[in-house]
Amino acid sequence: MPTKALQIPTTDGRADAFAAFPDGGERHPGVLLYTDAFGVRPVLEEMARELAGHGYYVLVPNFYYRHGPAPVVELPAYIGEEVRPAVIGRLMPLLEAHTPERVLRDADAYLRFLTAQPEVSAGPVAVTGYCIGTLWAMRTAAAHPGQVAAVAGFHPGFVVTDTPDSPHRLIPELTAEVHLGLAEGDMSPEIVSELWQALDAAGAGHTAEIYPGTVHGFTMSDTDAFDPAGLQRHWDRLLSLLDRSLVKS
Repeated sequence: MPTKALQIPTTDGRADAFAAFPDGGERHPGVLLYTDAFGVRPVLEEMARELAGHGYYVLVPNFYYRHGPAPVVELPAYIGEEVRPAVIGRLMPLLEAHTPERVLRDADAYLRFLTAQPEVSAGPVAVTGYCIGTLWAMRTAAAHPGQVAAVAGFHPGFVVTDTPDSPHRLIPELTAEVHLGLAEGDMSPEIVSELWQALDAAGAGHTAEIYPGTVHGFTMSDTDAFDPAGLQRHWDRLLSLLDRSLVKS
């Protein structure tokens, strides 16, 4: 599986990124993948290669690039409960600095770069995110309705807030088909109900479900939240969504 280390020009500098795509010299639909809060690391590169093996060009940018190349903080090989609070503590100021305005500026650059790659076919792209990356994915899809045909998010955080720009308020604006895969306990019943209402109001093509027996972060095999069944359910839902939404050559 061919891979590349890339530099994406942005308004604020250059974002380092990882790309994986099928071999053979053909062009394939593009997928922009936003990482969880821990950022670009081997497990995300492995997931990008897995997705590329199904016929997609997958671009994984380091959204922390303003603070340095990935990893921006030292990450243990395994993120267990004994180290998680310290790692999150170091990352939190960087997350708080990643404002919606920065997200949208970066999204413009990422999509422009993705669609210009010689291995990427013409036509719409998809965006997927994990944890906090779900927010970036939804904001990207809402800002690029003619370009993003599918958006997915798994074990999302802060999708429903009481702020005017809460991501769940973007759902009615989305022309992309949406799938959200929640962990059990990711959100309170009240917040889940509000999310369900937003999806129902937006109409067909937008789905969300709670993946049974999972906890927040269930797709990430380098953390103590990992759940193999949850990861497989995620692949089933994501690949089905992409197959419906993107045209392969």
